[in-house]
Amino acid sequence: MPAVHPSPFSGSWYPDAAADLERLLEERFQESCRRTGPFLFADGLGFVVPHAGPAYSGTVAAAVYRSIGQQQPERIVLLAFPHHGGLRGVAAPDVETISTPFGAVPIYGDWPGGFVRLPEERVCDHSFEIQLPFLQKAAPKAKVTPLYVGSMGADERREAAGRLAAAWRPGVAFVASSDFTHYGRSFGYVPFPADSAVSVRLHELDHECIDAAGSLDSALFLDALEERSATVCGTGPIALLLDVMRRLPVEGIYQATLDYQASGELTRDYRHSVSYAALGYFPRSAFDLAAEDCGVLLDVAEETLLRVRQTGERRPAPARRGSAALQARRGAFVSLHQGEELLGCVGNCAGRQPLAEEIGDLTLAAALEDPRFRPATEVQGPIDLEISVLTPFRRIRDIGEFSVGRHGAVLRMRGHSGLLLPQVAEDRGWTAEDFFRALARKSMLGPQAWRDPKVRLEIFEAQVFARPGR
Repeated sequence: MPAVHPSPFSGSWYPDAAADLERLLEERFQESCRRTGPFLFADGLGFVVPHAGPAYSGTVAAAVYRSIGQQQPERIVLLAFPHHGGLRGVAAPDVETISTPFGAVPIYGDWPGGFVRLPEERVCDHSFEIQLPFLQKAAPKAKVTPLYVGSMGADERREAAGRLAAAWRPGVAFVASSDFTHYGRSFGYVPFPADSAVSVRLHELDHECIDAAGSLDSALFLDALEERSATVCGTGPIALLLDVMRRLPVEGIYQATLDYQASGELTRDYRHSVSYAALGYFPRSAFDLAAEDCGVLLDVAEETLLRVRQTGERRPAPARRGSAALQARRGAFVSLHQGEELLGCVGNCAGRQPLAEEIGDLTLAAALEDPRFRPATEVQGPIDLEISVLTPFRRIRDIGEFSVGRHGAVLRMRGHSGLLLPQVAEDRGWTAEDFFRALARKSMLGPQAWRDPKVRLEIFEAQVFARPGR
């Protein structure tokens, strides 16, 4: 085993001088903060990160490494792959240390044990080594365990995932290295022309794959890639990561898209473009707002509703305090009630603007624009407010993964879609089948549409908080 392996990517994929490399990475971290905002979800269990040179994918990668820097994991298990192929199963590089311009990185290849060790020259690849300078900057004290993932059948992958999940403990984070769509003639992949719509089509293609990864179902993810002949290079690491996430002793894991960009946007030439996605896998608790922030949002909704009822002025109230979490773009709904009577319920699934701004707009829409009800300005007496802040959505194969009272759901098919919040089933005493029959009807489809093999079902959870009317 060689004592030190000098990374061959230093001086080619990134600068070989420490000061120049630090300057480049700091620029990427600052640009990431500008693009995605200062707020970071806590307690990430796993991540997907791109592996092009920092000049290209570094800003998107920094969204992952900012999260890692915030939580400072004790150990990072980095799932990479050799682009040249030829590897079967999972292997650890047989090397003690890898050096970059920032210094030597000790390699802890003996954890969790049981995987074959191969000479570094057999598996050395930028899918792993391009991550090292980022790790040295973001989490310099973390122990790094690289695992190269080769071709595997489903049973082999499940067995490897079981070993990794069994060895997990708090303080361990998994990172899968992968770029997304490789578009252009040089990649042999031109499913649509490089015209004025190419960026939109790439976005749609990539997010189909990203949404499939959000299922935490490796088979569903791989099926989605095969269906679209998608050129996602790190399918092995991502599939293994999904199987690990599904086996962790953590209830309710959801995928959040931390950032996304295509190199065509940077070069202004989509004829040859590689897509980059930063994905995070977080426990349900990571998406809960602090009690003080919930109070701030209720204040915004209450002041907005009071103003429009008293003066007719359609102007959202500002948030006068609150943490950085209120600057995140989150799916949310505002519901208005008077006793048990619903007066309006309006929301959005993904968040068009920061929560601090979105809730005021949604309150106005629930009060005035829900076509099912008369405007709240015509209602006498106190009106109760209820806000639901959503987790990301997770695709499911069937309703066996749905839990009444815990999950809301979305149904999509043939251009139709509908959403019901978790509290709807609980308030009405519904079973899961009752819930999905109602959801299918809301989607303007037949009551059994949820059984159609072509339907897309997604579940989510919600943090629900309320204030009685005054």
